Amino acid sequence: MEHVTEGSWESLPVPLHPGVLGSLRELGFPYMTPVQSATIPLFMKNKDVAAEAVTGSGKTLAFVIPIVEILLRREEKLKKNQVGAIIITPTRELAIQIDEVLSQFTKPFPQFSQILWIGGRNPGDDVTRFKEQGGNIVVATPGRLEDMFRRKAEGLDLASYVRSLDVLVLDEADRLLDMGFEASINTILEFLPKQRRTGLFSATQTQEVENLVRAGLRNPVRISVKEKGVAASNTQKTPSRLENYYMVCKADQKFNQLVHFLRNHKHEKHLVFFSTCACVEYYGKALEGLVKNVKIMCIHGKMKFKRNNIFMEFRKLQSGILVCTDVMARGIDIPEVNWVLQYDPPSSASAFVHRCGRTARIGHGGSALVFLLPMEESYVNFLSINQKCPLQEMKLQKNTGDLLPKLKAMALSDRAVFEKGMKAFVSYVQAYAKHECNLIFRLKDLDFASLARGFALLKMPKMPELRGKQFPDFVPVDMNTDTIAFKDKVREKQRQKLLEQQRKKNSENEGKRKFIKNKAWSKQKAKKEKKKKLNEKRKREEGSDIEDEDMEELLNDTRLLKKFKKGKITEEEFEKGLLTSGRRTKATDLRISDLEDDG
Repeated sequence: MEHVTEGSWESLPVPLHPGVLGSLRELGFPYMTPVQSATIPLFMKNKDVAAEAVTGSGKTLAFVIPIVEILLRREEKLKKNQVGAIIITPTRELAIQIDEVLSQFTKPFPQFSQILWIGGRNPGDDVTRFKEQGGNIVVATPGRLEDMFRRKAEGLDLASYVRSLDVLVLDEADRLLDMGFEASINTILEFLPKQRRTGLFSATQTQEVENLVRAGLRNPVRISVKEKGVAASNTQKTPSRLENYYMVCKADQKFNQLVHFLRNHKHEKHLVFFSTCACVEYYGKALEGLVKNVKIMCIHGKMKFKRNNIFMEFRKLQSGILVCTDVMARGIDIPEVNWVLQYDPPSSASAFVHRCGRTARIGHGGSALVFLLPMEESYVNFLSINQKCPLQEMKLQKNTGDLLPKLKAMALSDRAVFEKGMKAFVSYVQAYAKHECNLIFRLKDLDFASLARGFALLKMPKMPELRGKQFPDFVPVDMNTDTIAFKDKVREKQRQKLLEQQRKKNSENEGKRKFIKNKAWSKQKAKKEKKKKLNEKRKREEGSDIEDEDMEELLNDTRLLKKFKKGKITEEEFEKGLLTSGRRTKATDLRISDLEDDG
């Protein structure tokens, strides 16, 4: 559709209720953004809409205002437990934010009750709250909403309460599907009446969103709002007031560059994105120790109950640092974020755009910086072409100092930091291997030694990706890391107790222990049972004729094969060892075959 300019709220073809206009003035929104002026009149005229607009363009008000207006115009007023509108959004943080915005517009209308259903809360309490207070407007995450439809036994017949539904909104629709909520969304849609208004709002249109449009909307009006002054064929997907930078630095320089940057921007508000939850835990702890007099908070998807409070607290801060994963990348509106720092590039190009969109929102300015390894520099051109997202280079900061020895010292003095570092490194490598743009982000090109130094590791972890590799450029600490204690005395006491139990067990099983590869205990148990059955079967088939001499040869062959598979001996040495052992029995061949299948 044609470009729509901003306009005053009074210029809408369908006039807004004075109470709604009062809320807009109170919140400081004198004018509509393009997505609002394009969407609101259509939604209020009972059209289904599928709206695409850049992140930070004001999509929330584009559906909150029509919801309130449509419910105000209902001929039959809603009863306490009748649901008139549902807003579904992918993350609890976004749901909290929408619920807050909505409450500003329902405040003048006490006849409307609203309720928030998200994870991290007791579902039983949600049922009780709905029964007592009602919920004419429901803001929910898909999993929790689907769960509520299944709680009929607890006296919540939600399927009957949604028969009065007027409006359904799917916010960040592309993210809803990307996060695997498609099955939940389809289940929810089955409970909802067909005669309703539906709105899909997203920053990007994907094939999955298109499929959802066909399934959930009837003759929808498609709205695609572009940035002013940008040609349609070259549509920029980030806000026009965003200044986007990249910095190329080696893996063992990144942390020093990050800390130096944060120290020089202490009185500003920043989001720092990492690729995994473990990296957030580790580097969040590191920044707490090295960036003084700044409020540093961490948030990631594996947090169950603390996330809501952390999010709410950070939003209120004037300055501070939020260390986070992509759980904070979509739709979240945190006031006055100055910089979005991407320590690790995200796994997908679209996520890059959404991360950047946490700043420069609704007419405000902001900046974003991504750190890239030298081998990743071609990602800049990729983003420019693939996401219409141009970046300008920021040169390395000078006189950063080397903080990695301090980070190592933190790991040596507290086992919690040491273990977090090891987990973070492993999770980073595993995430890197799954990068969507694997022509640029190639695991085999990673400098693992430089990376380990950048994580300030005391030693290399044992993991499949490093098996058989040598790292002459990485020097592990000359000590037994098992002696590193937890600063937390309770944790250390528990660790010592477990170590003592292990020592006793080892002592009792001395000479009896059989080598078991590091696997989950359940898999180890299943493996033992399988091998036991195979051995019994072989004995029956072969008449139990394995003599002591054959058994000794069998064990020798097995040891040789293990050494060969670990790269400790060559294939030639392996074959020579087999010949030296005298002969290969049928039982020997079978056992070797078993080991080869084990990988």
